[in-house]
Amino acid sequence: MATTEVQFSPEDLKAAQSAERIPEPTVVVIFGASGDLTKRKLLPALFHLEQSNLLPEEFAVVGVARRPLQGEFEKDMREGILQFGGVQEGEKKLDQFMGKVSYFAMNFDDPGGYNNLKTVLEGIDKKQGTKGNRLFYLATAPEYFAEIIEQLGGHGMAKPQQGTVHVIIEKPFGHDLASARQLNDEVNQVFAEDQIFRIDHYLGKETVQNILVFRFANGIFEPVWNRNYVDHVQITAAEDIGIEGRGPFYEKAGALRDVIQNHVMELLSFVALEPPVSFEADAMRREKVKVWRSIQPIRFMDAVRGQYGPGKADGKDVKGYRQEERVDPNSSTETYAALKVGIENWRWAGVPFYLRAGKRLAKRVTEITVQFKQPPQLLFKNQSGACRELQPNLIAMRIQPDEGISLRFGAKVPSPNMEVCPVNMNFSYADAFGKSSANGYERLLLDAMLGDATLFAHRDGVEATWSLLTPILDYWAANKPKDLPNYAAGTWGPKSADELLARDGRAWNKL
Repeated sequence: MATTEVQFSPEDLKAAQSAERIPEPTVVVIFGASGDLTKRKLLPALFHLEQSNLLPEEFAVVGVARRPLQGEFEKDMREGILQFGGVQEGEKKLDQFMGKVSYFAMNFDDPGGYNNLKTVLEGIDKKQGTKGNRLFYLATAPEYFAEIIEQLGGHGMAKPQQGTVHVIIEKPFGHDLASARQLNDEVNQVFAEDQIFRIDHYLGKETVQNILVFRFANGIFEPVWNRNYVDHVQITAAEDIGIEGRGPFYEKAGALRDVIQNHVMELLSFVALEPPVSFEADAMRREKVKVWRSIQPIRFMDAVRGQYGPGKADGKDVKGYRQEERVDPNSSTETYAALKVGIENWRWAGVPFYLRAGKRLAKRVTEITVQFKQPPQLLFKNQSGACRELQPNLIAMRIQPDEGISLRFGAKVPSPNMEVCPVNMNFSYADAFGKSSANGYERLLLDAMLGDATLFAHRDGVEATWSLLTPILDYWAANKPKDLPNYAAGTWGPKSADELLARDGRAWNKL
């Protein structure tokens, strides 16, 4: 097996990081800060930026939630940085960083609370020199988005007299096309579009960004990245865990809303877009929206849903979705979804894209595979031995857990006979650059503070993807499935997902 030889020293990586711009003085205000996202992802990510000298000296974090947690919050966040951020106790910058973290308790619908919060933030400006710059992060349940946005506008915190203000909104951005449009309208009444950052943490992952570099910085791939050479594309977002106690949320969401409408559709756009004129936000947005608007209406027969039943995970018995806590015992919510979509443009016409996402599958893996057409095989028609059939070339881009890129091609087996077997040439981020404790939020938080929306969703894109999937959701809602649960926990999903590809003479790649 061929592997990459290139490695980069810590000095090389430090020099590359130092080339980044440092944001202006900023206060990051996290609504819903008592939730797991802040402890597991946001505070560790901000501290990683501090470790890399990418935060300004004049910086502060204010956690906002309803529970009275003063004193407990700071302790909990410190534990989160140590536990989930790969940080060692005794890290010299940790105490200094935690001195900039504070907590403010309030109800999200309390006007008086916003008046007091505004006073607290103005006090931080005077004490720490943050100059009125704000990054509001909405890490709450979606039903609070509109209320918080309206209150920020009503209390003069959306467009202050001094400083710049940005707002990050966590997914989901609506639950169908109509609700997404309504949410976008409500947010745009308070914030200008260039202030709004709709976050998808997948876009912070290095391999997702590396798709663009892989395609456009290398002369050997882009010439064959089209319908003349590509047979089909598969995108998989598989999780081996269940719903982890989030029954009420998942009952409203399901796999199509939770993963495919955002994560998977974003990955599809990176694979399929035309070369942008630059990597700036407007140029990227235009090309991504072109891709989504080129997708043909998805046929109901090309949309598969599934739900896991009892099975095994890590050798242990696990319950089915309907037996999970706070889930309807007769629930028809899908924990698995698979689609076949076609992009009707000059580059991709006739090339199917197969998308799948699910819970309680055989392993945790997010991967894009681009499979190429077979060449004429007359020369090798009399193969024998272990490799009787030639395998097609493919490029696999692994997003998680072990980020990297693999190229499969045919090579002659050492023997007197002409026998060709597939081999892999692998690039691993960990081998080339060393292991990283980054979680993807570092790049996105930094970009938001800098006002760079390149890796964030725009309302045009959100509405374009919902317009594709809402008809499927409506059809599923009106036609309840009779076969759920239809796959056992710990397997690769329902049989109907295999049949989706089998109709075209194809199969899901082994991951």
